[in-house]
Amino acid sequence: MEKVQKIDHLETSRLRLRRWKESDIEPFAAMNANPEVMKYFVRTLTREQTADMVANLDARFEAEGFGLWAVEVRDSGEFIGFTGLSRPKFESFFTPCVEIGWRLDHKAQGKGYATEAAQETLRDGFERLGLEEIVSFAAAINERSTNVMKKIGMKRNASEDFLHPMIDPASPLAPHVLYRLSRQDWQSQLR
Repeated sequence: MEKVQKIDHLETSRLRLRRWKESDIEPFAAMNANPEVMKYFVRTLTREQTADMVANLDARFEAEGFGLWAVEVRDSGEFIGFTGLSRPKFESFFTPCVEIGWRLDHKAQGKGYATEAAQETLRDGFERLGLEEIVSFAAAINERSTNVMKKIGMKRNASEDFLHPMIDPASPLAPHVLYRLSRQDWQSQLR
């Protein structure tokens, strides 16, 4: 990918996707410690792990010009989670790639925020970053995330489902589904 113009936020009608602030750590740590929010992840995170994660997420923006944005509700300024792009840290048949992902606080779920933020993230990825393809994956039992993938136009080929290499194969979280969206397919959806 060529050097990209760095930006510090994106906006939708209801949301602001922005760089991380120190004040995000406490509400994000509460989210990451909530078993309901983290039920499709191997473990919850401590405050220290969350603070390290925020520092790493912010460093990705500096290094690559993109990353996982902090998401806030525009009207209230309330932090509700993250949405954005990242590069998976494991090797698989579909890596290297750029993945779209999200995690929202339990009270923000079911309001269409993940879909709204993901649609803006796709636009930024294909337009500003010039990506040719964006993927997304989740535990096969995570219907909320797979529903968002479908709503934003991503397509699944069941033959590409995989066991996540960083999760114990015996875990019910190991089977993952893979969804893809090419820039060409995204552009045709806009017509």
